[in-house]
Formats: sequence, C-alpha cells, structure tokens
Amino acid sequence: MGFFTKIFGRKSSSDVIDTPEKLAAYLGVSADTFTGRSVTTQSAMQLVTVFACVRVLSESVGMLPCKLMSDAGDIRKPATDHPLYELLAIAPNGYMTAQEFWELLVACLCLRGNFYAYKVEVMGKVKELLPIDPGAVKPKLNDDWTVTYKVTFRDGHTEELPQEKIWHVRTLTLDGLNGLNPVAYARQAIALGLATEEHGARLFKNGAVTSGILQTEQKLEDKAFERLQKQFKEDQAGLTNAHKPMILEMGLDWKPIALNQEDSQFLETRKYQRDEICAIYRVPPHMIANLDRATFSNIEHQSMGFVSYSLVPYLTRIENRIRIGLIKPGERATHYAKFNAGALLRGDQKTRYESYGQGINWGILSPNECRDMEDLNPRVGGDIYLTPTNMTTKPETTNADNKAS
Repeated sequence: MGFFTKIFGRKSSSDVIDTPEKLAAYLGVSADTFTGRSVTTQSAMQLVTVFACVRVLSESVGMLPCKLMSDAGDIRKPATDHPLYELLAIAPNGYMTAQEFWELLVACLCLRGNFYAYKVEVMGKVKELLPIDPGAVKPKLNDDWTVTYKVTFRDGHTEELPQEKIWHVRTLTLDGLNGLNPVAYARQAIALGLATEEHGARLFKNGAVTSGILQTEQKLEDKAFERLQKQFKEDQAGLTNAHKPMILEMGLDWKPIALNQEDSQFLETRKYQRDEICAIYRVPPHMIANLDRATFSNIEHQSMGFVSYSLVPYLTRIENRIRIGLIKPGERATHYAKFNAGALLRGDQKTRYESYGQGINWGILSPNECRDMEDLNPRVGGDIYLTPTNMTTKPETTNADNKAS
C-alpha cells in the first residue's frame, strides 16, 4: 500500500487494510451480497443472462480470424512466414484451436477481468501459449517497476515468473496491472437475479396455481395435524400434483389465495435484472433473446453498435497485447495482429453486391478483391482498378484528345 499512500496521503487507522475482508472489499472482489448469497464465477454463470452475455461475446470473438500482418512501406500482407502466424490463426497450443483459445480468453475477461498464458519458447521464439487459471496467478508490481507473476501450477508447485514468461491480457484497470473483475463489481445485481430466479423456481415447485389455506372451526390434535400436513405435502404440493382433487374431513375448508405477480413485481424485477446485466457486458438485449424493444428497423443498427462498442474494445485489447507481449521489440514497427471484424458487418447479398459495384466503379476496389471477400477465385484481368473519365487529374489531356478526334 506504500505506493497509494505516497500518492493519496496517509490513511487513518480506521482505513488501514489489515484483514482479508477489508482487502477484498478494497479490490472489489468480495463475494458477499445483501441478498445473503455469495456470488462467484461459477455461480454467476448459473444465471441465464450472464451465461448468454459471456457466450455471445466469446463466440463472436472466437469466430473472427486473427492474422499476423506485416507492414513494409505501403504494402500490408499476412506474415505467413512468421512463427506467430500459425499460432494466432490456427492453433496456439497442442490441444486447442484458435477459436477455442479466443473464446476462453474473452470468457476469462468477462468473468475474471484477466487472462494469463504461459509462453513456451524455443530458441527465443514463442511456439505455444498455454492458458493458466486466473485464480492461480498473482501479479506483482515491484519497486523497480518490473512485473512478476506468482503462478501455482496444476501439479501444486508455485513459481515466480518474470513478465517475459507470461502473456497477460486485462480489462479496465485502476492500478495499471490488475483488470477489474466484472462479476465481483456487479455481484449485487447478479445476486438479485439469482435470488429472483430461485424464488420463481421454489414458487412453482410448491405449486403456484393452487396456493391457499385449509381452515376449520374444530381443533386438530397434534397427531391429526401431523397426518394432515404429511398427506397434503405428498398428495397436493408441487406442479405434478396441481389440480388434483382434495379429500377433506373434520369440516376442513380450502380457500385458495391468488398470487398476483404484478403486485409482487416479480416479473418486472427479473426483466430489470436482465437489462442491467446486459448493460454490464454491453450486449444488446435482442442478442440474448430479449425482443421486447426490438424492431426490424433497429436490430441492424443495434448489431452494428454491438460490433463497434462491445467487440472492438476486446479486439483492440488483444491486438495491442499481442504486439507488446508476443512480438519481439525489433519487429513491432513492421508487424501487428488484426482481427477481421468485417464479416460481422456484412449485409445481405444484394447490399454487398451494390457496395462492390460502387467500389469498382470508383476505383476503390478491383474485381478480384471483391471476389476474394466472397471466397471466390480470382479471374484473369480482375486486378485492374477503374478510373471514371470525369475524375481524371489531367482534364486538358482529355480535351486535346477530343479535339484531335
């Protein structure tokens, strides 16, 4: 805490962080909530909205191709001869595909705020990236501004590794080193969603349709009361026993009690929590099957906003960490990683072909470039760029040619 003390001043005795509970509260990683439920990564994923948001984000990034590019002057092309190219585009290690790797990375960022991978190097070149459980890594910023990672490996042994051995991707950070854990900071909203979900499950488990009371003017003996309670629980409670006829004795009368979910705000609370969690992950509600406010005219724009404001922050974080953490310093000026998000922004076939036509007519694209974007083979003469005659840079030449003719 010395670093923060120097910047913000000395803390009072009541503010001293001297217990694990205070430290967890300071870092925002406490699991306790006001609902009484402890929210962890695993329990948060049991909430359908959290699971859906994490899945949408991770699978959207996972299906995008990531290529290592080289920039030599004015020519940019895939660096297929570089050792990192196959690692990023095909398989980062011996048991995962690139898609599975990127999905895991984004899922860790959504649920933990950090992703760590051990760099296996051969002769100074990265040959494999082995994911590490974020809970098994403790990053530390040393006094000389170097970073070390205390890693507990699968066999149980612990080792302190330098930054050159660990590839670290993080989300929004307050200290420059540790990414903020979204589940920990949003634990109250997630806990409320879990509590309302549990409330609904228990409600229907006990038979929400025929809830009511048994009433009689006679006094039941303890034995009779126990027998009635047991019989009612076995024969009438639960959805499987709903609407079954009841046999009453000793003047018992059944008085149903209607459950008004509008008054209890049960459904409204569940909808609000769903929208709130979507806001945490910045996922449009229609992408997790919430179509209450979706229309045919706004879904396309919401989907474009999802790419620009939800996916692009993740993509740029990963691209920058690849350039800093995996590419050698001498190659950073000429090599970079790039996710191709254009596939998510492509319209229908009619719209695409109209766009291609405009690009070819204005000399922006060649026919073969358009064919490549449609995964079609090039054709002979398709590398020519057209220039409109009325857009020539030497109009006097055109006028002279017209007079000569």
